[in-house]
Amino acid sequence: MKSSLFKLFLTIIATITIFGCGEHKPDMIEGAESDKIQFRVLPFELTDVKLLDGPFKSAMELNIRSLLNYEPDRFLAKFRSEAGLEPRAEHYHGWEDNTIAGHSLGHYLTACSEMYQSSGDVRFLERVNYIVSELKECQEADGEGYFGAFPEGKRILEEEVAKGDIRSKGFDLNGIWVPFYTQHKVMAGLRDAYHLCGNQDAIGIEAGLADWISTIVKDLDHSQIQEMLNCEHGGINEVLAELYADTGDEKYLDFSRVFHHEIILDSLAAGIDILPGKHCNTQIPKLVGLARRYELTADSNDMNAAKFFWSTVVNHHSYVTGGNGNHEYFGEPDHLNNRLSDGTTETCNVNNMLKLSRHLFLWDAKAEVADYYERALFNHILSSQNPNDGRVIYNLSLEMGGKKEYQNPLWFTCCVGTGMENHSVYGRNIYFYNHQELFVSQYIASELTWKEKEVVLTQKTGYPSEQNSEFTVGCSEPVTFTLNIRYPGWAEEEIEILVNSKKQRVSQSPGSFIPLRRQWKDGDVVEVKIPFTLRTEPMPDNPSRVAVMYGPLVMAGDLGPENDPEANDPLYVPVLMTEDKDPASWLKPVEGEPNTFRTEDVGHPRDIILKPFFKTHERRYSVYWDLFTESKWNQKQ
Repeated sequence: MKSSLFKLFLTIIATITIFGCGEHKPDMIEGAESDKIQFRVLPFELTDVKLLDGPFKSAMELNIRSLLNYEPDRFLAKFRSEAGLEPRAEHYHGWEDNTIAGHSLGHYLTACSEMYQSSGDVRFLERVNYIVSELKECQEADGEGYFGAFPEGKRILEEEVAKGDIRSKGFDLNGIWVPFYTQHKVMAGLRDAYHLCGNQDAIGIEAGLADWISTIVKDLDHSQIQEMLNCEHGGINEVLAELYADTGDEKYLDFSRVFHHEIILDSLAAGIDILPGKHCNTQIPKLVGLARRYELTADSNDMNAAKFFWSTVVNHHSYVTGGNGNHEYFGEPDHLNNRLSDGTTETCNVNNMLKLSRHLFLWDAKAEVADYYERALFNHILSSQNPNDGRVIYNLSLEMGGKKEYQNPLWFTCCVGTGMENHSVYGRNIYFYNHQELFVSQYIASELTWKEKEVVLTQKTGYPSEQNSEFTVGCSEPVTFTLNIRYPGWAEEEIEILVNSKKQRVSQSPGSFIPLRRQWKDGDVVEVKIPFTLRTEPMPDNPSRVAVMYGPLVMAGDLGPENDPEANDPLYVPVLMTEDKDPASWLKPVEGEPNTFRTEDVGHPRDIILKPFFKTHERRYSVYWDLFTESKWNQKQ
């Protein structure tokens, strides 16, 4: 047991969360199983980072409109009716009818909290406070801490599950779809209302719900718990661990350990890839939970599982976009060639992999993690929003000749929910710091206010339409720190860095950070130039099926309109007839269109135009291509 002094310490850091809280994470946290946890870098608050004009600001502005179009009372309607209160509006439909009723309110509460910090728009603060007040009324009407939106949910959990009558399937627990998954989303929303909007009621409401959930599992034995956990339960272990940090009450840490799915998590901690055949997004939030718990307890098993999982998914189960999964499931490692369909790369998966990446970067600020973050952010998350109307995508198709299927925003699938969040927090992971260093993790047009150093850093860039970023330092007095510039692992030509127009010597290799330590003065300018080059990335199990990359960008071939009558032609997706695997020899720039190329005399039966995947919308496309020599093509024929 920890001492009362340590509990007091935890209470002091109660508002800390590495998901962008209003207070910064400390440099180290004492732990139960080792002396201390070291954190290489700390997160900035969302309010410290302002997006400037560019694709991410545009995506955030679209999301602002989408979020404000929703009606909080419709999200709350089933919570009120289940609490015996009169709904103030008709409830939303789609998945909110019965499938996972209530999950969207949790996502919406998180997204509004994040957007308030990102934009400063008080309309989001008003919505957050209103939703929290309504949930408080529902909880008080129940009288036992419970509130929820799924019909008969409380009765089934109390009268069946709590008494050991457990009928658990992948997504069904005694007839309720993923109840703990949904409760995780709502509790996360309350946590974010507390952390990001300062709503003091939210943490008490969250704790009350956690206390009620504890009554459901307190009398279950070990085997019953593990059977129950076979049903998807999201990252409820994470919000319970966070509740421990927020309240200092160790019962929530103990409770988070109840939701420890041993067959999955213990295998990963032992370095065993148990993922083939498993539902992807059932697993990823569990590891986010372990990452947060490691930071609070120093349990090396939690750390080992999180790191092994991240490396395994990124390096052995992910496509070129940084997404993973086909029809929501993992396959065998490094076997992706025959797993291309309209059901690849669920957006929820990428949302959670980016959360996990953030944890790992805080522990050890490695360019490898920032490179993956960039790949997934540009090529999946930004690709998953329609730039015309803000609709988002559930499964981002990598089918050869496929198209993007945008969701009805009123259908409220899980990815509509995470879509609310994805485009609310673009400023979250651009910069990190410790007391001596500032890390530039992402090249995104933005303005950072580093309060501790009284420095404003402005990043002006048209990246990725431009291949450079310019950083201007603003400070009233000279200040000394190290500015760490990411040298991307994909950079095949040498990075160039100039400080006040003077070229700097670079001894680092791609896949690292370049430290620039000096006394910075007001008006100092750092120019970073990273030439993009064309390259191919092959399927791990088929070197003759490749994707084309240009710098950090996945390139998609424009094949025709979505309703193209030729789409069923066996050669609708051309093959590339060449013995030269260097795409620079057969791709030529399209004049006046940045990052756009045309194949030259290699496409069979036709040449094609390639442009960034995130700019490909409402068209049929392919990001993978089969390479043939003339002799191999003749053999195939």
